[in-house]
Order: sequence, then C-alpha cells, then structure tokens
Amino acid sequence: MFAKYFTPKEANRLLPVLKPIVTEILAKGKKLRSLMKADPEFAASPEAMKMQEAISDLTSDLEQNGCFFKDWNFEVGLVDFPAIVDDEEVLLCWRSDEGEVLWYHGVDDGYAGRRPVPEYWLLDMKEFGRS
Repeated sequence: MFAKYFTPKEANRLLPVLKPIVTEILAKGKKLRSLMKADPEFAASPEAMKMQEAISDLTSDLEQNGCFFKDWNFEVGLVDFPAIVDDEEVLLCWRSDEGEVLWYHGVDDGYAGRRPVPEYWLLDMKEFGRS
C-alpha cells in the first residue's frame, strides 16, 4: 500500500513541479557515472559521496510528492505514480521526455510492462475507480 494514489490528471498537474527535479537528478547522475567511469576510485571520494547525497535528497523531494524515481541508469528520468484502478494497485509511468503521464504498468511489471492509459482513465475520478 502506498500513502498517496494519483489519477492521471493529478499526476499531470504535478509535472511542472517534478520536471526540474528530474532534470537535476539526471544531470547529477550522469556526471557522477561519468566521473566514476573515468576513475573508479572516485566512487569512494568525498565529492562522490556529496553528489550521491544530493541525488538522494532530490529523489526524496519526489517521494514527498508521492511519486518515485526509477531510472538509476540516469538515461530518461522515469517516475512512477501509485494509482488504484478497478481495485488494483498500478503505477502510472512517466518519462521525462514525455509531455504527459499517458502510460502505466502493474506494480510488479516494471517499465517493460508499460501500456497506454485507457481513455476512460482520463475522465472523471469516479470512472477511474475512486469514489
């Protein structure tokens, strides 16, 4: 069980707040990976620890908004939003290069199980499975 559940409309309304956070996570993550690839000993340095802490703080910012960062390769910035549809927990799934939250997957399916959000989910909250 998650503390908060979203409709697609609620998730989309939150994107202006989340986009800058995800952009910063991706930038810091890519830089950290690049520095560690160039010098494997960098991973144990105080600078690397500081960078990891900054990424952790940013992902905590996402979690405080009720969603979760899922792209630890720092390639496209995946964010999942818990939702309940037809009495089943699912995750609305957004990539930072997408304009809206229009995909979802089962809690255990992950990105490979992404499917388009059915049209009726984009309607009224009652039709989305919440009363």
